[in-house]
Amino acid sequence: MEKAYGYIRVSGKGQINGDGFARQEKAINDYAKAKGIEIVRIYKEKGVSGTIKNRPALTDMMISLIQNGRGIHTVIIERIDRLARDLMVQETILDDMNKNGVSIISVTDGDLLENDPTRKLVRQVLGAIAEYDKEMTVQKLRGARNRKKALTGKCEGRKSYHESNPELIAEIKRLRRKPRNGKRLSIKKCVESLTTAGFKTATGKSFTVSRLENVIYKSMR
Repeated sequence: MEKAYGYIRVSGKGQINGDGFARQEKAINDYAKAKGIEIVRIYKEKGVSGTIKNRPALTDMMISLIQNGRGIHTVIIERIDRLARDLMVQETILDDMNKNGVSIISVTDGDLLENDPTRKLVRQVLGAIAEYDKEMTVQKLRGARNRKKALTGKCEGRKSYHESNPELIAEIKRLRRKPRNGKRLSIKKCVESLTTAGFKTATGKSFTVSRLENVIYKSMR
């Protein structure tokens, strides 16, 4: 049996306790039953407008679809305006799903990724819309961190050089070690030695004096 997620949204705070959720959920479940599809989970957007920003349920659903731990490639909604009322926002979300191999079906409108001429035209200009990619990237990362924190009680941040590159720390200590009868190697000379040896920063860049001073301050105090 094919599996799918459902997605429902009500835009106003006052609609949360109304019949919007129940109506949408019934429509999705009825459609799935008629088509022999198992609804694994229904994601609920509570009191959220149809803009791109602040869509926690959509973000959580997209993370799950991308990770694809349950082998799900289909999302069912009641109708297209539950994604968004604005055509460009609709198409931006649909484009993201399409790129990730996800089919989205509207109970009232059918397969939303079919090549309707108007939608195809809009889809061709989506390259100019950078806001969605930026916002969704931020929200996906935040959602993944929150999910991990909920499961483990902690969330890893950026690892220190002690954890990620102990060889670098050992080399810095060697270079900065003061000889018994001599002077400690300058930061500038240390940078030159690290560059020659091929050591890089955590972002893959060559060390500078200020970057190395920062590493020494954080990692060797």
